[in-house]
Amino acid sequence: MKINKKLNDAISTQIVEELKASNGYANMAAYFNSLGLPKLSAMFFDQSEEEREHAMKFVHYLLEVEGDVAIAAIPAVPYQFESVKACFNTALSWEKEVTANINQLMDIAVELKDYASQDFLQWYVNEQIEEEATMSQLVAMVEALGDRPLFFLEGHLPTD
Repeated sequence: MKINKKLNDAISTQIVEELKASNGYANMAAYFNSLGLPKLSAMFFDQSEEEREHAMKFVHYLLEVEGDVAIAAIPAVPYQFESVKACFNTALSWEKEVTANINQLMDIAVELKDYASQDFLQWYVNEQIEEEATMSQLVAMVEALGDRPLFFLEGHLPTD
């Protein structure tokens, strides 16, 4: 089954976005490490790896459906943050953008009546619910923390 060029191109764009997010989360992990927050650092290094895995899942899918894989340059992402809250808000904003992108991919698959791609993309639709919820929870936690030291945050991180 050869994937439609419109959907192929849109997925190629999303691959770049997933790799950009991977780089962004690695930068956030380094930022948390610099603040002496090892659990947050580890959590965001894991998130970075997960985003890379998402990109590779798209790459492999394109190969399976006889698509063209051409990964464009990955745009630079922030590596300095004014605060932990700002960092979490940036992550939440990224995840909301990814959700919108995945929904657009699904819209294209529906428009093209590409049922295989719809099935494939449903995993990402479900994944984004978790991704946004995790980042929303982190924003809420840091807001609730107020002026208390950041190390309190580490003891209340969401667990798998």
